[in-house]
Amino acid sequence: MDYIKNPKEIYQKSFAIIKNEADLSRLKKGEQEVAIRLIHSCGMVDIIDDLVFSKGAVEEGQKALNKGAPIICDVKMVAKGIIVRNLKHENEIICGLDMKEAKKFAIKNNITRSAAGFEILKSKINGAIIVIGNAPTALFHLLEMIENEQAKPALILGFPVGFVGAKESKQALIDKNLGVPYITLKGRRGGSAMAAAALNGIAKGLAT
Repeated sequence: MDYIKNPKEIYQKSFAIIKNEADLSRLKKGEQEVAIRLIHSCGMVDIIDDLVFSKGAVEEGQKALNKGAPIICDVKMVAKGIIVRNLKHENEIICGLDMKEAKKFAIKNNITRSAAGFEILKSKINGAIIVIGNAPTALFHLLEMIENEQAKPALILGFPVGFVGAKESKQALIDKNLGVPYITLKGRRGGSAMAAAALNGIAKGLAT
């Protein structure tokens, strides 16, 4: 079988195809880097139409990474997708999902463990980058925490996926305008690979 084997060549060709097929003209340079990696993670150039960046989101994310801010994820799949070598300041990557306290809190309050994980990690959220790629409940709970002035992250990467709450949680992130920068994808689409890709796109600008 005839196929490209070199990983560098695969990346270069993939990104060239994306740039040719996707209309990135409305985005600034840093936003384009993130958009390209998001498209690469899912193979769908049409997500560009539903991709939303709040003003200065990429820049705020890069500032936070430069300060050594922790990266808090809703699930381990997101954490595993982050390219650690691009984190120049060895930012801590945290997921509270499987912490014993999170399990107990989830059972006691009848909520998902992803949402409970954010509650347990409340003390670490201020100034952190939040990366959500699975659970709409985690995003909803985070927004409630911000509204109640219990936490204020530096950036939210909101990419929960699914048919129950995913679209609504991301729209709430946009509509509530809580003063926290964000990047999100409208609608049902999302996922751990996309959430990690968004973080990788931001970090890549610091690693080159």
